[in-house]
Amino acid sequence: MSESNHDLNRRALLRFGAAALLLNVTPVFAAAESRVLAVRVWPAQDYTRITLEARDLLRFSHQIVKNPERLVVDLEGVEFNSILQGLPERITDADPYIKLIRAGRNRPGVVRLVVELKKEIQPQVFTLPPVGEYGHRLVLDLYPTEPIDPLMALIEKRSPEAAAAGEPDGPTPQIASSNLPSTAALPEAPREPTRPVPDIVTREPKSSDKPVPVTRMITIALDPGHGGEDPGAVGRRGTYEKNVTLAIARRLKAKIDAEPNMRAMMTRDADFFVPLNQRVAKARRVQADLFVSIHADAFIKPDAHGSSVFVLSDRGASSTAARWLAQKENAADLIGGVNLGVKDGHLARTLMDLSQTATNNDSMKLGKVVLDEIGGINRLHKAHVEEAGFAVLKAPDIPSILVETAFISNPDEEKRLADDAYQDKMADALLRGIKRYFAKNPPLAKSRLAGL
Repeated sequence: MSESNHDLNRRALLRFGAAALLLNVTPVFAAAESRVLAVRVWPAQDYTRITLEARDLLRFSHQIVKNPERLVVDLEGVEFNSILQGLPERITDADPYIKLIRAGRNRPGVVRLVVELKKEIQPQVFTLPPVGEYGHRLVLDLYPTEPIDPLMALIEKRSPEAAAAGEPDGPTPQIASSNLPSTAALPEAPREPTRPVPDIVTREPKSSDKPVPVTRMITIALDPGHGGEDPGAVGRRGTYEKNVTLAIARRLKAKIDAEPNMRAMMTRDADFFVPLNQRVAKARRVQADLFVSIHADAFIKPDAHGSSVFVLSDRGASSTAARWLAQKENAADLIGGVNLGVKDGHLARTLMDLSQTATNNDSMKLGKVVLDEIGGINRLHKAHVEEAGFAVLKAPDIPSILVETAFISNPDEEKRLADDAYQDKMADALLRGIKRYFAKNPPLAKSRLAGL
């Protein structure tokens, strides 16, 4: 009896599938095109980052094309949608490295991005797996061929008179009120030329401290937590931790620069991401005398409140909450996005070196006076300095503290953190603590070379 048409079709399909497997050929249809869900651009003097976020892993190739300078990126199996079409609008004239971006279909199944550059760059192009609220990310980091030297920021320090007069040192970050990450950031405006400042000054200490003459310039490294792809904690009103920390750090920098014998360097001066180890490296490059990392705490319960100060512990965390917070802060590199293909063995060994008893003791002294000062403007979460294994505090030769200025997850404290007056009071308290520390612990002569 003859076979039915249905049986003939089924047997033919099975034979075709088996042949396709032997020939290593996909038997039916090509995979559906991936969709880009979001694009973000983070311009800064240190580097500009472009992030493409998608539900699936993005396949790509890239090359630098000369005369004129261009970075060409081909995205394979990607749908050219309205999000990619709108990428050129993300670029501003103030971007230090990008002139413009063109995006379009290059050939079937391939979308091409052409980044026209203002100068020669060293690109790093890499992917990041899903983490937190993010899906798969393709990251284009455009670095200058000559890395930005943090020492230059100190050379360009404003005069104490200009700082005391409140002359601007860059744009004040806007407190975000959206639940989505910021899609652009402007680099800081150029600083004014500076005049020489006196080297010997006696500052006004707290009444309980004796005046100590300082015979050289003191350098303070200020570290505004998070930034760029890493928003940090987000309050119920949509306040971003990364914007609060930058605003307070800028206020504190202006006050430090107004001291004739002090100057401040910021690990970031705009809305961009800086890996934790690079924050430490920048502080060591300028031979900082102190390192102050500024954050705004968050907890799963909205009634948690108060300010805190933390120092590095090589013996374990002082509390379960301190351990939890350190783990959360140390995850910033996962959120912000670190290129794991770039290794720095010397720095890795340095960060693993916890034989720094003298530095830890000085960190605790600094932490106690700073905690005392901020206790005058806000309730304290704990009445003592806490300890935990924060990666950003691991400089072996710089006394370092991490200040949680308030709980951004607490609605009342979120309002205070977004308030200019509170930010200014916090900056004043931090400066008083720093000055009290040096009143009892005058800085020693520097003997090491910058950049070690």
